[in-house]
Amino acid sequence: MAKKAAIANAVPAETVDEVEASRAPLMDHLIELRNRMTHSLIVVGVLFCAAWFVTDSVLNYLLTPLGDAAHRAGRPLGELFVAQTTAPLEMLFVKLKLAFVMALAVGFPFIAYQIYAFVAPGLYKNERMAVLPFLFVMPVLFVAGTALVYFFVLPAFMDLSFSQELIGTNVKAVYVPKVKEYYELTISLLMCFGFAFQLPIVMSLLSMAGVIQSSFLRSGRKYALIIIFVVAAVVTPPDPFSQFILGVPLYLLYESGIIMAVLIERGRKRREEADAKREEAEEKREAAEEARRRAASAATGTPPGTLPAGE
Repeated sequence: MAKKAAIANAVPAETVDEVEASRAPLMDHLIELRNRMTHSLIVVGVLFCAAWFVTDSVLNYLLTPLGDAAHRAGRPLGELFVAQTTAPLEMLFVKLKLAFVMALAVGFPFIAYQIYAFVAPGLYKNERMAVLPFLFVMPVLFVAGTALVYFFVLPAFMDLSFSQELIGTNVKAVYVPKVKEYYELTISLLMCFGFAFQLPIVMSLLSMAGVIQSSFLRSGRKYALIIIFVVAAVVTPPDPFSQFILGVPLYLLYESGIIMAVLIERGRKRREEADAKREEAEEKREAAEEARRRAASAATGTPPGTLPAGE
């Protein structure tokens, strides 16, 4: 104990004050982070409860491309197409997962704003104004990705599945989908495309932060193409069709990210040139003012920097 007390006494008071001063802001940040996470969880919980009451309607909407593809494949138009459930309480768990995904999707703008509000105090005003528009663009791109899946990708995927049916001599191979498998496929495609459409936003933010340059993105096209199709192979069902469907839009989004990076760099260059011209004009103005003062001093015979008598 005496040794510890001696060590404590040997620590300068200035060091202790600095530690205490840094500890207080850290605790404030942690408390704010906890509060924002709590608010986000509360919002997701409330949205989950609300989404539970509309899961039947949403699930019916998600199953519509399956029924339409079945009718295009030759199923009778006057009959309902049957999708199977083969496990006890399977539909219950499907609805619970659907409600959770809906809560995350609807609450995503609020969660993104909470993240922005937490980091905004550490940003300059111009940085906050530059980041804020992306909060409004992100949901739009997410909806665009999910719309692409629902109206184009999923119907094409279902048509391909039904086209593989086989009628042989004494056997008939018919595609009879399971609700759970179809739902998991649909949700995975919706989420993958929705988040994949955020790629230009991520690239733009990294470019604004100076982490990446457009020249680097251009030179890395071939590597990006490989990475994109590897990611598409991991996050989509194990078939070349779905990998291709996700990989092509991802690469197009990568190219759009390069365009955004170029525009951001041009805007930064214009601002830097404007700042340089402003500083040069200020220096010229100050030099002219100094020359004027010197000329006035020389005319009156007063040394520069001295005040007239009586002042």
